[in-house]
Amino acid sequence: MKNNFVSVGKILNFHGVQGEAKLGYSKNREDFLSKLKEVYVLWDNEYKLLEINKIRFTPKCAIIKFKGINSLNDILPYKNQILFVPEDIAREFLEDDEYLIDELVGLDVYDGEKKVGAIVGVSNNGASDLLSVKTKSKKISLVPFVKAIVLSVDIKSRRIQINNIEGLLE
Repeated sequence: MKNNFVSVGKILNFHGVQGEAKLGYSKNREDFLSKLKEVYVLWDNEYKLLEINKIRFTPKCAIIKFKGINSLNDILPYKNQILFVPEDIAREFLEDDEYLIDELVGLDVYDGEKKVGAIVGVSNNGASDLLSVKTKSKKISLVPFVKAIVLSVDIKSRRIQINNIEGLLE
């Protein structure tokens, strides 16, 4: 079975001269990242395994060290590389009310029985995840992914039920 991969971060730059790298990642994912033992990079159309030696967190990024990468010259080719994990690994760490971005993009958005748009992206403003909803008027509105507004998510039926409070959707 072919495994799907999901991105978990991006190597922003090197850190020092011992082969460490600065890793950018989504907010509030420290617990998840600290439990990972390995990640993959897409190299020449192949997923290449990188074993994590250690990871620590700063206010702005994570500092990650891989086994076998011990110098500035070793880490430099990885600059700007996206790090991936197999989708099944990512799912193990999801809470009951958490979803992979790929699962949400494309879902239809309903207010009651009325279709009001579709999800075209997901972002984070530091406080909460935001669903980018493209409405029938082709405008994109940001909908906070919070229980008061997103009432239900049904991946199988490909629909999200929202409480369309006044001014939420254009």
